[in-house]
Amino acid sequence: MKNRISVPLVGSVIVLGIIGIIAAFTSDPIGFLKNIVVFALVGLAIYFVFKLIRRSNPRNKEQQAFIKAAKKSKRRLQTKGGEQSTKGTSFGSLTSLKRSKMTKKKSPVHLTVIDGKKGKKKNRASL
Repeated sequence: MKNRISVPLVGSVIVLGIIGIIAAFTSDPIGFLKNIVVFALVGLAIYFVFKLIRRSNPRNKEQQAFIKAAKKSKRRLQTKGGEQSTKGTSFGSLTSLKRSKMTKKKSPVHLTVIDGKKGKKKNRASL
């Protein structure tokens, strides 16, 4: 029921707005353009103020610190890989080239040991 009332209401507001824009443009085109420029400038000012407020959010600072640390870590890993490849190519032999290619393909393995409850299950089953 609300939908039946709102569609003609919104349509009439849009039509009246279009009529008002046409009337303002025909009566005073320079004033109309000034209004558009002022509206755009106010919109840009609000946008930049909002962006400035949002930038000072502490959550964004934490996110920026994380991104900075990730880039630093990535650079560190790339420099390690670059040193290995330059050492291998300095000899000029085929075996050293093959070794450097093999070391490039390997990625560092980060494994952790997780202690489970395997011993407890065995003891309980034997009782």
